[in-house]
Amino acid sequence: MKKLLLMTGLLLTTFGVNAKPQTITLEVPTMNCPVCPITVTKSLEKVNGVTDVEVKYEERLAKVTFDDEITNTKALIDATTNAGYPSLVKE
Repeated sequence: MKKLLLMTGLLLTTFGVNAKPQTITLEVPTMNCPVCPITVTKSLEKVNGVTDVEVKYEERLAKVTFDDEITNTKALIDATTNAGYPSLVKE
């Protein structure tokens, strides 16, 4: 019984370790007012798997950290686009 509990615990712990946080920067060229970053931030935070969002209005950039096993770049771009702020990955 103890071995079974130990194995179950190890399996559950192992799956949590496999998360792969990724950080990308999105260009959001249509942010043209001080309220725009609030909308962009909220749209990105609603995406399942996003763990951090930092939007810089003056630079028209959004830095997003997310779990790449849960979401992807396309979902982030879709989120800002659907909120009225098309974005693209900054190269």
